[in-house]
Amino acid sequence: MSAWLIAVIVVAAVVVVGAIVWVVEARRRAKLRSRFGPEYDRALRSAGNRRAGERALRSRMDERKSIELHALTPSARDDYETRWRDIQAQFVDAPQTALSLADALLTTLMRDIGYPVDDFEHQAALASVDHPRVVDNYRQGHQAYLSSVNGQGTTETMRRGFISYRSLFAELLKDDNAASAVR
Repeated sequence: MSAWLIAVIVVAAVVVVGAIVWVVEARRRAKLRSRFGPEYDRALRSAGNRRAGERALRSRMDERKSIELHALTPSARDDYETRWRDIQAQFVDAPQTALSLADALLTTLMRDIGYPVDDFEHQAALASVDHPRVVDNYRQGHQAYLSSVNGQGTTETMRRGFISYRSLFAELLKDDNAASAVR
């Protein structure tokens, strides 16, 4: 075999391997983007580049696999729903207090289900694996809560924060309800 034929074969093999790697990476990227939705773009912005952002998302998924979430008892679920309605009823007269209570109740619910609640960003990152479509609402609710604690939150900001919290709260109870139905 001549040297130029060997060179052509080697170059063709390198091109084929490169194309395969590119297709595999594109599929992996599409899968992450599909799974995380808007959280995918947020992770990339936060990390500073695509590779680091995708690595962070895969790390979240790996960590989440190591956490065992569990279903609430029906009475605990009912208690959470009742407590939420009571807090929501307080919003008209005391929006800052209601938002603070909603923040605390959501944190307690997440802890009772099995999420670690040591740090808000860590908690939100892990929640994004199971609830990527509403985790941004969770962050918005928490930001509204922090603004209200610092005396900078308007009633409208607190209202939007409360609604944002409600979306994750409802999602967590819905998922818990589905998990207990399977069991």
